[in-house]
Amino acid sequence: MVNHRGSSHNHMRTASTAKFISRKQSPRAIALYIFLLFAFSIFIFVFNAGNIVEDHPAPVISIQSHPQTKFLQTADDELWDAPSRHGLRPCVKPTSRYKAAHGSDRYLTVKSNGGLNQMRTGISDMVAVAHIMNATLVIPQLDRRSFWQDSSIFSDIFDELHFITTLQGDVRIVRELPKELELVPRARKHFTSWSSMGYYKEMMQLWNDHQVIHVAKSDSRLANNDLPLDIQRLRCRALYHALRFSPPIESLGKKLVDRLRMRSGKYIALHLRYEKDMLAFTGCTSGLTDAESEELRIMRENTKHWKVKDINSTEQRIGGFCPLTPKEVGIFLQAIGYPPSTLIYVASGEIYGGDARLSELMSFFPNLVFKEKLATKEELNAFAKHASQSAALDYIVSLESNVFVPSYSGNMARAVEGHRRFLGHRKTITPDRKGLVRLFDELESGQLRETSSFSDLVQQMHKNRQGAPRKRKGPSPGIKGKARFRTEESFYENPYPECICSSK
Repeated sequence: MVNHRGSSHNHMRTASTAKFISRKQSPRAIALYIFLLFAFSIFIFVFNAGNIVEDHPAPVISIQSHPQTKFLQTADDELWDAPSRHGLRPCVKPTSRYKAAHGSDRYLTVKSNGGLNQMRTGISDMVAVAHIMNATLVIPQLDRRSFWQDSSIFSDIFDELHFITTLQGDVRIVRELPKELELVPRARKHFTSWSSMGYYKEMMQLWNDHQVIHVAKSDSRLANNDLPLDIQRLRCRALYHALRFSPPIESLGKKLVDRLRMRSGKYIALHLRYEKDMLAFTGCTSGLTDAESEELRIMRENTKHWKVKDINSTEQRIGGFCPLTPKEVGIFLQAIGYPPSTLIYVASGEIYGGDARLSELMSFFPNLVFKEKLATKEELNAFAKHASQSAALDYIVSLESNVFVPSYSGNMARAVEGHRRFLGHRKTITPDRKGLVRLFDELESGQLRETSSFSDLVQQMHKNRQGAPRKRKGPSPGIKGKARFRTEESFYENPYPECICSSK
């Protein structure tokens, strides 16, 4: 009986098992079983991965990291599109109250000082001064003793006839003094910087004793603000309309722009102000060798008209007074969102440190182009050893670029930015050097642990630094006396609102 019951029980269990196995072998059941097993495996993997992330700190990304490290991606239109101009347009026509200056027998001779753009803005100031003082302006002499030692005369760089005829409704301009006046005594005058119209009205008393006034320096002779509207617009007519470059410069400049467009359609013009003279003047030595730093110190010491000799390089950098280094420019543009394939035209003189220092930028953006690579030797021969003419080519390419980025706020950067604003607020990204130095240091020290965080901070920092319309900035608060004029934004950096009006 016992065996029978056991046999009967085993028979029932076997039958039940067989019945189960029969159900398990159903295709639908097998598929369900596999799916549940796969889902459970995924759950275990994710759970363990989460624990791994929590147990290990995020890696520190150094600015020494591989240049292809991915920052936040930015939409193509955000990278290249100009900011909205809000219906603004250039406006330089004089008001109904405006009267041209005839000059008659009073002459103003001018010695323009500085590099190309310092001379350009200074000449525009002198056009306005000649108008205010009712004088005939003699074509200015250009600076031949500056760092660049360029022997070019006015007609080598500018279209002289165009300059004279364009401004004939404003001021009388002649190529040279009448012969009978060449030897007469002249009133040699250093006009006060950032002067008002009233100052030059007072200077008209010089005509009582002299027929010729010689102006020793032309840069920054007029105030940025609080001048009559017609005087401000005259400055714009002089700079943006009358001071056209000479035909050879204009012709080659346009060829360079066309060649860049044929290569990529869009390009960035980078004004890389990392030349020896600028680093010596600012006392910025970050990233340089001891020998290079000493060479710059000696140059600063031996340049008589540079008044400040002892400079703390670290303080300069922290304060945002140093040009961005080539490597910092690469990090910055990558953080903004530009891909490594971006075509970049480098507008600059000889980079201090040469190819070794440029390679730090090329590791981020290998598609760098210089005019020496874009033009033939024959095309550039005419401009050899003429730094101002060469700078004029860079100016044209920078003005016509899709995006302009200056590494330092020098004369070239300010002039190009102002001209681009005048022409319709073309995109100009102005690096916040003080803010960027802080971020660079935080990234290097490990305080920023992800490149995406760095990129996001850089983009937010420069959201409102891309050339959108805004009125010119006045003096810095708390500064009194004539020193406040130095802190005002340059008229030629932003001619809004006098020379930029609503289309309504």
